Amino acid sequence: MPTMKLVPATVADYRALAERRLPRQLFDYIDGGASDELTMAANAADLRSIGLVQRVLRDVSSVDTTTTIAGRPSSIPVVLAPVGLAGMMARRGEVQAIRAADAVGVPFCLSTVGLCSLEEVRAATSSPFWFQLYMMRDRGHVRELLQRARSVEVDTLVFTVDLAVVGARYRDVRNGLSGGVTGWRRLRKALDLVTHPGWAVDVGLRGRPLVFGNLSAYVSSARNVNDFRSWISGQFDPGVTWRDIEWLRREWSGRLILKGIMDPQDAMLAADAGAQGVVVSNHGGRQLDSAPSAISMLPRVVEAAGHRLDVLMDGGVRSGQDVVKAAALGACAVMIGRPWVWALAGQGEAGVRNLLTTMRQEVAVTMALTGVCGCAGLTSDILFDRGAAPFGHSGPSTAW
Repeated sequence: MPTMKLVPATVADYRALAERRLPRQLFDYIDGGASDELTMAANAADLRSIGLVQRVLRDVSSVDTTTTIAGRPSSIPVVLAPVGLAGMMARRGEVQAIRAADAVGVPFCLSTVGLCSLEEVRAATSSPFWFQLYMMRDRGHVRELLQRARSVEVDTLVFTVDLAVVGARYRDVRNGLSGGVTGWRRLRKALDLVTHPGWAVDVGLRGRPLVFGNLSAYVSSARNVNDFRSWISGQFDPGVTWRDIEWLRREWSGRLILKGIMDPQDAMLAADAGAQGVVVSNHGGRQLDSAPSAISMLPRVVEAAGHRLDVLMDGGVRSGQDVVKAAALGACAVMIGRPWVWALAGQGEAGVRNLLTTMRQEVAVTMALTGVCGCAGLTSDILFDRGAAPFGHSGPSTAW
């Protein structure tokens, strides 16, 4: 009997497609977290533990999911988060992703370590996009990237602050993406690629996977992804402080958002340093394991600095319902990373477009069934604690 072809409907469906299509080393690179992956799991679990209040006999004949993010309209409060090496998951992956984002009307953020350059992404869109930056040891590289971002009309810079050192990502170690590759690991990687011929032809041969986008001029000697990642790891500057953020603020006149804020005091310092926004994020559970979930810290950051900053959140968002929950706890938008990359790996641009369309429908349905007609009406009144007490890491057991 022939196998039924999976028609993806949920983020989990796209994850299954990605797992089937990608070499294991690449799938685990996206799918995995740090150490025991406790924080990665908590990001999603704590969102699931938040309940929604069903309300009836409200006029929800006209539900409007649109909002404003970083001064520009968006069809839903969602941003495609920066994901390093996304272009390894599908041919010229970042270009496919921004085309999908444009089609649905949400912002896209390009990673410094994406495979497609600022210029290539700009050529694929008529809309302004965001750019994510790490503070590299060579400040000359940073200045050059900022100038290139300005030249392609990037208006929002997302600066990642939670990568002083790289987290302990053991899936990458086991797969040979971190550390040396010798003996059986080299053979295993070769077999992994051979057993995924669709990826090997589409991306490995046609996708120019060793052209490292924005950093090609600095890493022209890189022969493979391991060389590239080694160079990147050596460029992370563990000595970065708030003074460097003030320097960045002087160098960059556009909107500045700091990604990786998990402490209310740090949010206040971000505002003091001149940032217009922060992303409450633990890097998808890929950095400090046993850190609290992003959703559990969101209300505290909003309370501390929400009047001074736009507060976004990322980590564990897997549906339009999750988007609504985060918005009800004060996030002006959420960033999604793994979901769009799974969709990209599984079905390319069409997959990302369909994923975002489904999320928009889920947001609209959730708003209607909670009696809310617009994003401004999303407040903690529509939420309840289902018993798992996700906000019990410190302080009260609930945040609403």
